[in-house]
Amino acid sequence: MKKNKISFETTFWAHQELENPFEVIDAFLGCESLSFFKQTLSEIVFYRSKDEIYQKECPGDVFFTYTALRSFLRACSALQHKSKKWKVTEVSVEKRSILSQASLTVEEYENPFVVFQNAFAEHSLADFEFFLCEIIHLSLRPTIVEFDSDLLTPYIHVIKMLDASQLLLESQVEKINQ
Repeated sequence: MKKNKISFETTFWAHQELENPFEVIDAFLGCESLSFFKQTLSEIVFYRSKDEIYQKECPGDVFFTYTALRSFLRACSALQHKSKKWKVTEVSVEKRSILSQASLTVEEYENPFVVFQNAFAEHSLADFEFFLCEIIHLSLRPTIVEFDSDLLTPYIHVIKMLDASQLLLESQVEKINQ
């Protein structure tokens, strides 16, 4: 049975359709820094419970961030299956620090693919896309709206996926010969 390939929908922000999840991650973290995406996501989550509109002066930036994060989540969904085919070579001792570990556990730091597996074991891609759409929607409303879904757990997973993706870029990733 042939697997259906998921489109990463990178055309909006990368100006081309990328088909490899590693290329998507590289382009995603190449268009803006890791700290930018973490800070922006944190601000969006913060504004979801305020009676102010996030980025009122330039809401187009929010749309750009939404499309890039959505592509990022789709690439992360594909990366959850890559741990059987790819491995991260050990990060050099001089690069290893508690600060570069960020939100990751020791196990996740040694194998960033675990982050993607854990996230998508707990939530589906549709759940993460709903989370992203919901926080964007709530942060762009001028009033506070009650919501009954868990927005904290997906947020934590996305932050961990951002850190794991940065680690993948900084590490050597090589294909396992089977």
